[in-house]
Amino acid sequence: MAYSKLSRDASSRKALFRDLVTDLFLYERIQTTEAKAKELRPIAEKLITLAKRGDLHARRQVAAFVRRESVAAGEQDAIQKLFSELATRYSERPGGYTRIMKLGPRRGDAAPMVYLELVDRA
Repeated sequence: MAYSKLSRDASSRKALFRDLVTDLFLYERIQTTEAKAKELRPIAEKLITLAKRGDLHARRQVAAFVRRESVAAGEQDAIQKLFSELATRYSERPGGYTRIMKLGPRRGDAAPMVYLELVDRA
């Protein structure tokens, strides 16, 4: 198989990835299991590459996947941040926008935990 099912059906898996990638763009670092991070990484990389393109079609493709969340006053939503801040940050980088840092096993079920973060973050 080309991907891991993560013990979920297709719609639940897509919802999980939508939530995780939205949080990754908003906070630039998320803590999750290693299996989820390895499946999420190519999705996040493709969305950043679309944002670097910057045209209307790319914005609509990203908007179809990334969740629109209610944000506090003065904060950007994930799509605005992706196209304004992250696309300019990675304009010279040809790929490899994320990194996986291992943390060790989770207490309780010993699942391997990692940080999935954007490189060159403040």
